[in-house]
Amino acid sequence: MSAMDIHQILQYLPHRYPILLVDRVVEVVPGERITALKNVTVNEPFFPGHYPHHPVMPGVLIVEAMAQAAAILSFKTTGNMPDDNSVYYFVGIDGARFKKPVMPGDQLILEIALKLNKRGMWKYSGVAKVDGQVVAEAELICTMRQVE
Repeated sequence: MSAMDIHQILQYLPHRYPILLVDRVVEVVPGERITALKNVTVNEPFFPGHYPHHPVMPGVLIVEAMAQAAAILSFKTTGNMPDDNSVYYFVGIDGARFKKPVMPGDQLILEIALKLNKRGMWKYSGVAKVDGQVVAEAELICTMRQVE
């Protein structure tokens, strides 16, 4: 169980601004779960268009944040580091539900649990919370592939 700062996160995720959606890992238990966070600020590049008079974080980006946390959990579970020869793909989303809007100033807590790792496919359950209340949940399916 160890926390990760942004410098360590950047070693595990290829994402960079504006699509990097994990600011800190609070706890990771390889093979089991990860808790990460995303600080949502008014300066996010999507807010001017979603929506100008009532900024709301797009649900698809909340799910992407969960997938990024899941990717870190996968790498921590296998003991591997990402490299230029492989890509971690998001291949499915099941049961996505959005309970409350996420607004500027919110801190999104991402709780991801590994449910299955079989033949290169990883399945997770993900919950996103703000102030202890569930704002989104989904089951995520991901895989790692070699780049040609």
